[in-house]
Formats: sequence, C-alpha cells, structure tokens
Amino acid sequence: MKSRRPEPIKAVPVRHPGRWAGAAVIAVLAAMLLHALIFNPAFQWDVVTDTLQNEQILRGIVVTLELTVLSMLMGVAGGVLLAIMRLSPNPLLSGTAWFYIWVFRGTPVLVQLVFWNFLGALWPRLSIGIPFGPEFWSESTNVLIPTFTAALLGLGLNEAAYMAEIVRGGIQSVDEGQTEAAHALGMSRAATLRRIVLPQAMRVIIPPTGNETISMLKTTSLVQVISLSELFTAGHDIYSRTFQTIPVLVAVSIYYLIMTSILTVGQYYIERHYARGANRTLPPTPFQRLRLLFGGRRPAPKAANDVVPGLEGGGHV
Repeated sequence: MKSRRPEPIKAVPVRHPGRWAGAAVIAVLAAMLLHALIFNPAFQWDVVTDTLQNEQILRGIVVTLELTVLSMLMGVAGGVLLAIMRLSPNPLLSGTAWFYIWVFRGTPVLVQLVFWNFLGALWPRLSIGIPFGPEFWSESTNVLIPTFTAALLGLGLNEAAYMAEIVRGGIQSVDEGQTEAAHALGMSRAATLRRIVLPQAMRVIIPPTGNETISMLKTTSLVQVISLSELFTAGHDIYSRTFQTIPVLVAVSIYYLIMTSILTVGQYYIERHYARGANRTLPPTPFQRLRLLFGGRRPAPKAANDVVPGLEGGGHV
C-alpha cells in the first residue's frame, strides 16, 4: 500500500486580546490628551511661543547649563577621589570619605544651598595664613562666594557624595583577580586603578552617571531659593508679573525636555562605546532603529570589535 502523505498543518496564530485591549486604551488616552492640547484655550499656545523666545528665559537656560556642567565636573572629580579614599586600607582616609558621604547624602541639597549662601554668617572673612597664627591675606566671604559660587558649591559637593558611591560600586564590580595579576606584574596601585580597573568599571559607572547628569539639570531649579535666576526662576519671574502661569510653565518644560533628550542621546552613545568589550553585538543606534522602522529591513548586527573600513588602526563602529 502506498503511504499517504500527512495533510498540511493549519497553523493558527496565537491571539493576544490583552495586547489589543491595552493598545486601544492607550490610543483613546492619547487622543484625549491631543484633543486637550489643541482645543483647551487655557494652554495659550501663542503665549508659549512668545515665552520660548523671551530673553530672560534664554539667559536662564545658559545659567542652567553652566550649573549643570560645572556641578557634574566637580561631582565626578570629587566622587572619584572619595571612592578611592573610601577603598583605601588607610582607616583615616576611608573614615574621612565615609563621614563626608554620610553628611552630604544625609542632608537635603536645599539645606546645603542655603548654608553655602549664608556662609558669611559663620565666617565673615576667609583668610590664608599659618593655622592659629598670623594671616597673610583675607577677604570678605560674601565677595569670595557670590550667589553663583554658592549654588555651585551646594550642587557640586552634594553630587560628589553620590558619585563616590557610584564609582565605588563600579570599581568593586571588576574582578579582584585582575588587580592581583597587575600587582604581580609590578604595577603600582595607582597605575592598576588607572589602566586596568577604571576602564572596565566605566561600563557600570556610565549609566548611573548619565542619570545623575539629567537629574542635576532639573535639580538646578532649586537655586531659586538663593535668588539665582536660572531657567525655572526666569519662568517664575515672568508668570509672577503676567499671571500666565500655565503657558510659561509649558514653555519652561519644553526647554527642559529638549535638554534632557539631548543628554539621553549622548548617554546612549557613551554607554554603547563602553559596551564594546562586553557585548558580542552592539545595540542599534537610534538612526538604525528609524531605518528599520521606516525601511522595513533589519540592519545586520555590528560586532563589538568591527572595524570601520579605512580605520584599521583601531577605529571602531
């Protein structure tokens, strides 16, 4: 007898009613939000447009960016130093670092901003000289620490305490065997940290550092308490005069969203750069994702050690 061929299987795709229901709910909510943004007259989009071009707002953006960049530089440099001190076998260094982190993480940054702004109440003049001896130079504290400097000290020194714990966690994520091998080859502790441990720890340090940078951009709004005019304070001054609170806040929020979006993209590319030695394939860039979304073709995954043509000397994708 001839064997009968089996009938083809009728494959029925798995249905996901929950996904469709969730998508429908989200679509309805998105439509309601869009309708409110367009047809609610309280938003006053003409006022929003004028506020976006206001010179006071633009000057506030400059101050916000200056505070963010300088505070993060101070925080990263101080955090690396404190993390190294915290991991030191010297109990005096590790104890000092622990006390610093305990104080600055345990008190609100708002309190620290006010403290630095009124430092002159404790020490009216700051001087250089021999301890408990004669002074060679002195100056008024309020002259040496104006409002911008007080804001920078409050934000930067507070950030150093958080960055210290981030860097310490990154350093401790590197296998101790590599440090022991480096010491066996005769490398000093500082050289081992600089050339072996920190480059590998960056993969762990970069993501929370990017989050801290974005958080710092928004935390700068707290300097309003010491009367420093940054982006939010500039918007506050405008709607205090015009009583157009919502449109001004919308304009301020738009600028914050633009700046945080730029920082997010930068963080993504830095993380991608330091993932080359750990991931077999690199994640697609935002442009590759867009090309996939609109082009319909999935780009070939890039190996983490792929070399760009013409850059055989060490250039990576």
